[in-house]
Amino acid sequence: MEKEFAEQMKDALFALKKEIIDTLIANNEDFRAIVEEMDPKDFADIASDDNDRKMLETIGSKDMKRMRLIDSAISRIEQGKYGVCMKCGKKIPRERLEAIPYALLCIECQSADERRNR
Repeated sequence: MEKEFAEQMKDALFALKKEIIDTLIANNEDFRAIVEEMDPKDFADIASDDNDRKMLETIGSKDMKRMRLIDSAISRIEQGKYGVCMKCGKKIPRERLEAIPYALLCIECQSADERRNR
């Protein structure tokens, strides 16, 4: 994967993370109170602070899953493994990564998984 593209995707992933946190702050009083009580941190640090159980409880399961996928994608970028299907090992098309920056599977493997899970 091109280094420049990977960095663009990393920025996009951090932006997605910030968006989830901003939405939680705006819509959830408990989450807002937790964030305000914490030492000033970067939003990425706040989102990945697994020690704060209370904060994790306020995040819905859908948002929590997205946060984990985003963290995983950021980790794959840092390890140089971003953009490779976790199932078949083929390169995930750039267009798919632009649409879903945290995609784990290529379109073929994702479709096969969805058919199997019906």
